[in-house]
Amino acid sequence: MSHNRPIVLTFSGHDPSGGAGVQADIETLVSHQCHAASVITTLTEQDTRNVKKLIPQNPEAIISQANTLLGDLDVNAFKIGLIGHHETAIAIYAILKQYPHIPVILDPVLAAGGGAELSNDRLIGTIVDLLLPCTTVLTPNSEEARILARFDEIDECGLELLEKGCDYVLITGTHESTPSVSNQLFHDGRCWETYTWDRLPASYHGSGCTLAASIAALIAHGLEPVQAVMEAQEYTWNSLQAAYQPGKGQYNPNRFFWMEDES
Repeated sequence: MSHNRPIVLTFSGHDPSGGAGVQADIETLVSHQCHAASVITTLTEQDTRNVKKLIPQNPEAIISQANTLLGDLDVNAFKIGLIGHHETAIAIYAILKQYPHIPVILDPVLAAGGGAELSNDRLIGTIVDLLLPCTTVLTPNSEEARILARFDEIDECGLELLEKGCDYVLITGTHESTPSVSNQLFHDGRCWETYTWDRLPASYHGSGCTLAASIAALIAHGLEPVQAVMEAQEYTWNSLQAAYQPGKGQYNPNRFFWMEDES
């Protein structure tokens, strides 16, 4: 019996509270029957309420770790999460340009769910100039899209981010003051599709990581990006609906909701 699984290499931060970052990615990838390989971009000091400190890792070590993995593993997709420093973004770019055939799913984590800033102008500029042209699917929330595109209207942001080089841009609407959540997918110079989801009552830690990792997993399995985006939203919404509160802050998505006994 073959136990081969698609491999996703994630470049993510380490969240010691277990809600976001590399642990969220691994839970999501395992849920999709993928093998998770990982390179830590930055250590963090954080809890379920907010991020207190970033501790970026050595860029040369990031490149060395990734090259070692890629020399051994047949990676089917890259997933990029918290970057934390412009030199880290440059290091990731150095890897991506060596493997242009591997799809890239980029979740541009620019601020923590609790509000802490996790980026600056130099990092944002590096993401726009170097990483967006390498990106297959970009998954910003509406606030991140406005920062990256420098427009206010979501439609303008989506089109601008396509112009920056992304193949697909999924802008999520959880940060908007709307009764339901509207996520907009942009592709081929237009708004390709709008998805509407019931707005859930809590605040969630690692929802963006979950969505992007799910898209990466599904693309690694061979799905086309539009289908992967649709199915990943359903998986993410279900994980949020089943969320739990491990600490005194945000809720954690239950990424293993599918394992629970429904009786």
